[in-house]
Amino acid sequence: MAGQGDSSSSDKKSKEVMNDVSTFRAENLQNNMKVVYYSRTFLSIIGGAIAGILGLTGFMGFILYFIVMAITSIGLIAKAKFSLHSYFDCWNRIILDGFLGGLM
Repeated sequence: MAGQGDSSSSDKKSKEVMNDVSTFRAENLQNNMKVVYYSRTFLSIIGGAIAGILGLTGFMGFILYFIVMAITSIGLIAKAKFSLHSYFDCWNRIILDGFLGGLM
């Protein structure tokens, strides 16, 4: 009888641990990353068009690109209601992923 009590208490502990660990569905995480990628791609195009219209070339064009990507990161974080761990597995996915990919 003591063995059954021990197993139920260990089941309770494992359920509590499972509740503390955040789990992500792969489809949702993949969709969130796709949204980040498309947002960065679209805003890279817009930033390039703005740089072209303003005549910013060379170093100033890079500065504008980095400003646009920083604003994009802040906008995506605000869209996630500043709760990144609810939608992404780590913070650098939303801040750094695709940041340099848009330079091409």
